[in-house]
Amino acid sequence: MDNSILGLFKNVYFWAAFLGWTTAQCVKMLISYYRTRNLDLSYLVSTGGMPSAHSAMVCGLATAVGLVQRFDSPVFMLSVAFAMITMFDASTVRRAAGLQARLLNQMIEELFKEHRFSEKKLAELLGHTRLEVFMGMIVGVLVGVIVVSLATIT
Repeated sequence: MDNSILGLFKNVYFWAAFLGWTTAQCVKMLISYYRTRNLDLSYLVSTGGMPSAHSAMVCGLATAVGLVQRFDSPVFMLSVAFAMITMFDASTVRRAAGLQARLLNQMIEELFKEHRFSEKKLAELLGHTRLEVFMGMIVGVLVGVIVVSLATIT
């Protein structure tokens, strides 16, 4: 086992999670570009949107763990629980916070029209719809399968 920091770059679980997240973030950026014809690199580090990068990351990790350690292993069950909590949080708590931010921003706009008030707005794109979470899960599973397949070839 490689205990150096370089060992991280040989770790199939790291690559499955990292590439799941990266793929989802790039897909968000491409979707935005398709809609606006403007390349917005901020999507590479943004939260919210289609597909969920958090879901892609944890599902990529869980898929890699299942394929390498077996789907009946305790560590796979742990990674599935981690993925479920992350996806539930993204589609409920963070989604609700985003909706509240949108409502507060509307209230600030209405108040600003009549009185002096700070124009600073809250981030509204915090959480995900269930579809965004599901699509993130699909991206993560596919990336996990690809990463483990490539790792076993070499």
